[in-house]
Amino acid sequence: MIPKQHWKIAVHAPIKEPLTYLSELSLKPGQWVHVPLGKRSTLGLVLGPAEIYEKENLKSVSDIDPSLPEMSQPFFKWLTWLSEYYQYPLGLVAELSRPALEKKTSNRVSKRTEVVPQLAQDYAPELTSEQKKCLEEIKSYKGFHTHLVHGVTGSGKTEIYLNLLEKTLKQNQSAIVLVPEIALTPQLIQRFAKRFGDKIAAFHSQMTPREKTNHWWDIVEGRKQIMIGARSALFCPQENLGLIIVDEEHEPSYKQDDKLKYHARDAAVMLGHFHQCQVILGSATPSLESWHNAKLGKYHLHQLKSRVHTSGLPEVEVIDLREEKAKPQDHQLVLPSWLSKSLYDKISKVLDDGFQAALFLNRRGMANVVMCNSCGHSIECPNCDINLTLHSKSHLVCHYCDYHENLKENCSACKIGEMSPVGLGTEKLEQELKKLFPGKTVIRADRDEIQNREDLENFIHDVETGKADLLVGTQMIAKGLDFPKLKLVGLVLADIGFNLPDFRANERNFQLIVQMSGRPGRHLDDSGNPGQVVIQTFNPEHESLKFAIHHDFEGFVESELTYRKALLYPPHGRLISLRIQSPDRMTARDLATTVSQRALNLKSQFSQYESLEILGPAEAPIAKLKNQYRYHLLIKGQGSPALQSFIKKLMGDEKWIPTRSRIIVDIDPLHLI
Repeated sequence: MIPKQHWKIAVHAPIKEPLTYLSELSLKPGQWVHVPLGKRSTLGLVLGPAEIYEKENLKSVSDIDPSLPEMSQPFFKWLTWLSEYYQYPLGLVAELSRPALEKKTSNRVSKRTEVVPQLAQDYAPELTSEQKKCLEEIKSYKGFHTHLVHGVTGSGKTEIYLNLLEKTLKQNQSAIVLVPEIALTPQLIQRFAKRFGDKIAAFHSQMTPREKTNHWWDIVEGRKQIMIGARSALFCPQENLGLIIVDEEHEPSYKQDDKLKYHARDAAVMLGHFHQCQVILGSATPSLESWHNAKLGKYHLHQLKSRVHTSGLPEVEVIDLREEKAKPQDHQLVLPSWLSKSLYDKISKVLDDGFQAALFLNRRGMANVVMCNSCGHSIECPNCDINLTLHSKSHLVCHYCDYHENLKENCSACKIGEMSPVGLGTEKLEQELKKLFPGKTVIRADRDEIQNREDLENFIHDVETGKADLLVGTQMIAKGLDFPKLKLVGLVLADIGFNLPDFRANERNFQLIVQMSGRPGRHLDDSGNPGQVVIQTFNPEHESLKFAIHHDFEGFVESELTYRKALLYPPHGRLISLRIQSPDRMTARDLATTVSQRALNLKSQFSQYESLEILGPAEAPIAKLKNQYRYHLLIKGQGSPALQSFIKKLMGDEKWIPTRSRIIVDIDPLHLI
């Protein structure tokens, strides 16, 4: 019999430090075990032997969980890094690496299990000189390196990914390909399946738990070698990992906003470090953090400045809506207030020529505000500090907590006036386009219309096969989708997002405009037309717009980094956000004051924290959300280690936080609203 030993176990519970258990079993770091916790049994991850110390009534490990293989050491070290860096309990981090359901033992397969299509073999096209140079440079490196592939839209970044994946598979290694949105997954999977057949597994939110589980095991047991999916695909443990690709690396959706607040791009780089494999970050508009790392030499920069199939980037026209409103109306053609004559004419021409047009508006619904025409009263969500959005002419919805109510004709405040919609949303655009272009098929792509994988696949199929003439959508149609017949893109109101209280607002606007401008004219055809982009705005002088219309990424970055450096904002500095929330307004305010005072005291006591800045507390821009009153506080500094230790000391054992109140720590926050 093996004598009982002390072991550190990270349990599946919101407990920051590992617990110590006794065991007569022969354990190894990375194994899953069952352990007693309170009056129940729970899963735990074995971290290693614990120092022997005198403590009575230590509980014993029940048994080793036989359902999962032992973790590899690189993957185990990566999970540990995630827990330490993002200050989240390791037991809860590790749980993300387990499959959704138990392994299926029967031979019956669900009809929806196989999500990867089996398609005819597709062969690699002839590479451009830029693509060849990029590939040769990447392949010249061995072991762990991070490469930033900066290529204009349509420059053939995906073909570079495919070529690198071929090399990886020939070396009998596996790979991960991350995409930021479920919207990009079907097209990408189809393209990859044409090249790699049944070697592909998928992992994203629109799959059923059984599908996720089956694909998880296909990768873990080596039946498939390429995992394509959203950020959670990183948590599928792979043997012999040889390549990680992060497509559209700039996308904010790579950052998880609840529970473990990790950034999948940064986590992917660290996973590559522990596995000693290459990491590829690709984008037409890289994040300022990645660009800065490339300029410092931490990443290797590769640039693709030309499109593969066309003579150049689309022509861009900016429409000043202030001047447009002042123009006399053509009484034979009455256009809605959101549509300029120039954009209308271009849509008409494109449709007459048998091509497609897309209109982008980052707002769902019929109208974003419903207001009394007599007293000005607007209808707000009772749970959130936000206006309700009108849908289907009579349905009011909160896009944050999903509260909804029917629109009443008369004002509930003054009892006299009528409630009228103000503003614009994609649903209203769709309705008015159908009236303007009768006989043409208009389809909408937003979270109201596309709610599951089948909706998304139908949308992509209708656009690709020419069943749709006009597309209307939110950000869903701005990101990486590739439609051969799309020749015109109109940004209906580029101003949305220009004045958000967030230091990253300029960067996001620039990226969105450039990405949306990159959708049309991606395929060579008889027209020779590289595509057209029309940007409607009330603020044509806006900084991000001036650079975006000339596709001048480096000019924008230089300007934006100068501003960031002066204020020590990322990438020149680091941030940690503390969100203080409570169902009681006074409790939230008082707790925010307490947190601020603790932070100031801590800074004054330790010399290593002298350079840190403490900003706030202040009410969050959305001061109430889901019946929680919210304050926030920012800690700003130049080095990550000092910030990390500061937050650990500041939070302590957290027993000082009032009941029903929370302090949510966000390391490297992307959203400050």
